Amino acid sequence: MENELKYKFVKPDRTLVDFVDCYWRLENQSENNKGNILPDGKVDLFFYKTADNQLRITLVGLETKPKEGSRIAFPVTAISFKPLAIEYLFQFSIADILDNAKPMADGFWNFGLDDLNDFELFCKKVSEKIQSLLPTNIDDRKRKLFDLIYTSNGSLTIQELSEKVSWSSRQINRYFNHQFGLSLKAYCNIVRFRSSFQHIKEGKLFPEQNFSDQSHFIRDVKKLSGVSPKELNKNQNDRFIQFSTLDPK
Repeated sequence: MENELKYKFVKPDRTLVDFVDCYWRLENQSENNKGNILPDGKVDLFFYKTADNQLRITLVGLETKPKEGSRIAFPVTAISFKPLAIEYLFQFSIADILDNAKPMADGFWNFGLDDLNDFELFCKKVSEKIQSLLPTNIDDRKRKLFDLIYTSNGSLTIQELSEKVSWSSRQINRYFNHQFGLSLKAYCNIVRFRSSFQHIKEGKLFPEQNFSDQSHFIRDVKKLSGVSPKELNKNQNDRFIQFSTLDPK
């Protein structure tokens, strides 16, 4: 039996787009509370209620491999952050939680269980909180670097990115490894993989995001999802959470 997933998402105000990808809520009407979570280049902050009626807030670092059969505390409300938010909003490194997560302190950002009752009000409150944390100055090289990565779907080479932002590839990699726990190339590969989701869901099982050839495409999809593009497309029993929540085209 397929999972009955109910998914809502809200895009942030334009003043937050450098830091926030979206706010979202996922509910599951079936008894299955497991699913595969795939790398997508985002850092998620999860808000959920435990079995003993406590609020838990967990920060999930960048993923470089699939989390197979991950147990999910439904319903879950979350913020998907772009990596730039880590330095400028959270002000710490997440290199130590690559493919991992860390619990946030009780009372983080002054959120309580009642804030999970109304998704619209949750989005409003969290938007106001993030607005209050916005920095006055942002390194233009970093802002431009991430913008180029996203607009190119991770397809630009490291050399091209370095030249366009006037920042040496060595310094960029030092920044990525220190701040996020992985290289710039590894991150770009994840963004390119994520950008192929819609194509794969539509049954286009061939490269459309600057993969060198079909074998390269299949190899990267298997590395980051654990399965072939064909199996990803089938998504039996809503096994892959992000595929189940993609907008139908």
